[in-house]
Amino acid sequence: MSSEQPIRWGIIGPGTIARTFADGIAHSRTGKLVAIASRNPEKPGLGDGFPGARIVKGYDALLTDPEIDAVYIATPHTGHAEWAIKAIRAGKHVLVEKPIALSAFDADAIYHEAQKAGVFAGEGFMYRLHPQTAKIVELVKSGVIGTVRIIRSSFGFNMGSFKPEHRLFANDTAGGGILDVGGYPVSMARLIAGAVEGTPFLEPEKVSGVAHLGQSGVDEWASAVLKFQNGIIAEVSCSIMAQQDNTLRVIGSEGRIEVKDFWFASGHKGGIGTIEIFKGAEQETVEVKEDRWLYSFEVDAAGDAIRAGEKEFASPGMSWADSTGNLRVLDKWRASVGLEYGVEKASKRTTNIAGGAVRPGSSIAQRQIPGISKPASVVTLGFEFFPNFAAASLTLDAYYEAGGNVFDTAYVYGSGKTESIFGDWHTSRNVSRDEIVLIGKGAHSPLCYPDMIAKQLDQSLERLKTDYVDIYFMHRDNTDIPVGEFVDAMDAEVNRGRIRGIFGGSNWTRERMDEAMAYAAKTGKKAPAALSNNFSLAEMLDPIWAGCVAASDDEWKKWLNEKQVPNFAWSSQGRGFFTDRAGRDKHDDEEIVRCWYSDRNFARRDRANELAKKLGRNPIHIALAYVIAQPFPVIPLIGPRTIAELEDSLSALDIELTPEQVKWLEG
Repeated sequence: MSSEQPIRWGIIGPGTIARTFADGIAHSRTGKLVAIASRNPEKPGLGDGFPGARIVKGYDALLTDPEIDAVYIATPHTGHAEWAIKAIRAGKHVLVEKPIALSAFDADAIYHEAQKAGVFAGEGFMYRLHPQTAKIVELVKSGVIGTVRIIRSSFGFNMGSFKPEHRLFANDTAGGGILDVGGYPVSMARLIAGAVEGTPFLEPEKVSGVAHLGQSGVDEWASAVLKFQNGIIAEVSCSIMAQQDNTLRVIGSEGRIEVKDFWFASGHKGGIGTIEIFKGAEQETVEVKEDRWLYSFEVDAAGDAIRAGEKEFASPGMSWADSTGNLRVLDKWRASVGLEYGVEKASKRTTNIAGGAVRPGSSIAQRQIPGISKPASVVTLGFEFFPNFAAASLTLDAYYEAGGNVFDTAYVYGSGKTESIFGDWHTSRNVSRDEIVLIGKGAHSPLCYPDMIAKQLDQSLERLKTDYVDIYFMHRDNTDIPVGEFVDAMDAEVNRGRIRGIFGGSNWTRERMDEAMAYAAKTGKKAPAALSNNFSLAEMLDPIWAGCVAASDDEWKKWLNEKQVPNFAWSSQGRGFFTDRAGRDKHDDEEIVRCWYSDRNFARRDRANELAKKLGRNPIHIALAYVIAQPFPVIPLIGPRTIAELEDSLSALDIELTPEQVKWLEG
């Protein structure tokens, strides 16, 4: 784009903040307001706040408008992620009014879409780009108040009384103070803590929050404490029902800095901002005179980035990492006070993040697994680590829409949370139970006894909202119990119709599997016919968790090849061993060092690196392709925490290694 060509802006959502941003465009050097999208274009006076702009009926119409280069999203919070992604997919650059999304997981999905589309995406914290903010950072770095120890900041106002019709009091539109204004003091605290370290921002190592939740369930006043690794403690506060002093205080060993209404800088239409410095009995006032309008800085920073082909704001603007990190703090703050919005629950979040119906895809190949009547995708999705349904549903949706249909759950994961999330997911999406392959696991240590299988399966099926699993694994083995008792217990569940495919052992040895198969043959019971042991190009040297069993060595490969028992392999990519987290000179990650570091594994890692360079891929892709390329059925379990990680793993599925390459990788 030409450095002289104006960025042609369209705005979605013609509310107060949209009119304020329009003022910023009008007083910018890079932007031009072209159109406003409204679902009610005939509303009297609508165009008064947007002089010269066309009024477009409907948000979708704006996204197809060829005269629009960039879109500003000014809808209520709950529409931010959906319309940002729709705009990105339409090829538009986007700037989203804070918060860019309801959670860091949603924000990460937006930025991943922007990365794929090659467009700019940013979160609108206008104060970050104002010269006054740069001056505050400069003063902190100068040491004028000595070593920074405490940061205090608030953003609070009083709505006067409960107004059920107002968005700030509506749980279903993500009202309350934390998401609406809490991000300001949090982002400033992270900025200052980073300035002390010479970095654009710093993430707190601990977040602890409290709040008063009003009658609609949103936070009406709330506070949090952030502890940073450099010793700085930040106390932040927000409110919609309490007027606060709204002063930033940076307290150091030799004095303090105070800034009233730091986010308002020199004023909406320009003016003089003041920064107060207190050192003992001395007081100094630093004035920041700025004639430009507040929001014009944000408009021009985005415009300059778009013209330069950049995809994100430069510091001190909110980069993608800064933006997601800020939301991660707000997520922890909300989790501390038990604040979950109605729209984040399965009953309301029934579509994918872009607002579309969730439909099965076909890009992931499928295979037949002995004992399972349905075709099964060549990779299985595990999703143990997500905090709630809203976060997990992003990855579940994306996996299913790519063609994945095998899901790994367990009775102990998240004390049942993973099972409940899956139950909510497949029912809220109306996913056909006949088209998915569901793995359940139970009888984990210390409750690894035959009678626990039926008891735990009762609870699991209730949480999973189904009456059967396709595959069942005992999560551990207990060699003090005769293996036949376990076979009897699982066979009984087959006869009850609650296991309708195959069962077996997770972290079982070859000897116990052989013994169990022999017992079944002798007694006419259904035999164990599946494993879920570790299998990877890197051989696990020491169990990651107590009771774990790896099946990657030569004896295991011989057994698996002879038996052709499908192994649903966990940690199939070596838990980071094939990434930059590992290396002969890297010993920070205790688990990677303990479990994977050996001369043989590093030699395999070297060869994976060599082949990856030759194929233009990453070593972790080679590691996954190696698992799938075995001459016996290995179905790798993958546990991506973001859509980006999921798509990166799935990108390895088009690598078809030859038997010679597999042997070469093994050495």
